Amino acid sequence: MSFPDIRPRRLRRTAALRRLVEETRVSPAELVLPLFVKEGLTEPRPISSLPGVLQHSRDSLRKAAHEAVGAGVGGLMLFGVPASENKDETGSGGIDPDGILNVAIRDVIAEVGDSTVVMSDLCLDEFTSHGHCGVLTPDGAVDNDATLDLYARMGVAQAEAGAHVVGPSGMMDGQVGTIRRALDQAGHQDVTVLAYAAKYAGAFYGPFREAVESTLQGDRRTYQQSPGNIREALREVDLDVAEGADMVMVKPALPYLDVIAAVRDRVTVPVAAYQVSGEYAMVEAAAANGWIDREGVMLETLTSIKRAGAQVMLTYWATEAAQLLRSRY
Repeated sequence: MSFPDIRPRRLRRTAALRRLVEETRVSPAELVLPLFVKEGLTEPRPISSLPGVLQHSRDSLRKAAHEAVGAGVGGLMLFGVPASENKDETGSGGIDPDGILNVAIRDVIAEVGDSTVVMSDLCLDEFTSHGHCGVLTPDGAVDNDATLDLYARMGVAQAEAGAHVVGPSGMMDGQVGTIRRALDQAGHQDVTVLAYAAKYAGAFYGPFREAVESTLQGDRRTYQQSPGNIREALREVDLDVAEGADMVMVKPALPYLDVIAAVRDRVTVPVAAYQVSGEYAMVEAAAANGWIDREGVMLETLTSIKRAGAQVMLTYWATEAAQLLRSRY
């Protein structure tokens, strides 16, 4: 037999062969679309740093939810953006049944029901006048334990609005256990908790802060993780699973593929990853300049996140990526 007798290229010879032996394949059902709904809007409003992403009105939110379900997207993650006059020191608009997020949950449930998974961000930062994820002490520090009580009430409010999944993202110690107990005591034992278990205080969130009109003063380094730490991430994951998390998330995604892989090896619950606004915006900016193949990079990044171990991926491309995937497979 002539050299070389082992030829891996045989399996790459045609598109059909490559599809047949592809090891990692993203499914539309694994994608979750983050959606922003802004109080008081009558028409959707573009977000300048997130090309193609909108602050939705209630009407356009329902249409976007319907389109995502039609594309086969597995879930929707809702973020509420209150009017500035409705923000306060304690983020009370996040607990108010008539606050924009809880109203949006009811709207989307009425539109799509159980045909997709309706998730809600469980955090106070969009609703506080100071932009932090919890209430502040007199000296300006985030008060962990006082915040937990508000998270419990917020979780129950979201469950009563119809959310299938609540996503505590504030990185407060004990948040998962507190929310789980509150949900159970209120009769919402079936509501799922997706814990933002390893959320890093990195530099990729800028466009998101425009999207939610953040009023953050200072930074979140006292409660979100340092980008250099992976053992700490595993400790956070262990604690959240012990407290009752049904799923755990790593955020951001691409800069933390090693963390996703380590978490996947650590737990038996589903692992999610959030491809955050800065990741999306970098690709869109490079594509707009003609430097990269936009659709190719879109799907390649999602494949890398799945290959690292995430089976649920939050991405602003969810609907478009789902449509592309369905046309290719």
